[in-house]
Amino acid sequence: MMPTQLVNQDNHANDIRVKTVYSGDVMITYINHHITLEEFTQEMVAICRFAPDQVFTMKWVDEEGDPCTISTQLELDEALRLYELNRDSELTVHGK
Repeated sequence: MMPTQLVNQDNHANDIRVKTVYSGDVMITYINHHITLEEFTQEMVAICRFAPDQVFTMKWVDEEGDPCTISTQLELDEALRLYELNRDSELTVHGK
């Protein structure tokens, strides 16, 4: 599966821009508003180049700068809901 950050950005006018920070690198990708946790996890594995069996944690940064874990569909949905509510330019995710 090709990570979406490799796809032409013009195709992402309605998608959510995700800035992912991992191991000192910053990567930009785009996700659909209705992404599942499994799809989101696969996207993070692809762009961060995690080994298939590597255990990792994903955290998004809320409007107050606090890290919030994304480990369930409910937590991912809340991150996306607040992204929409605050009309943020991007969702920032940290991999660990």
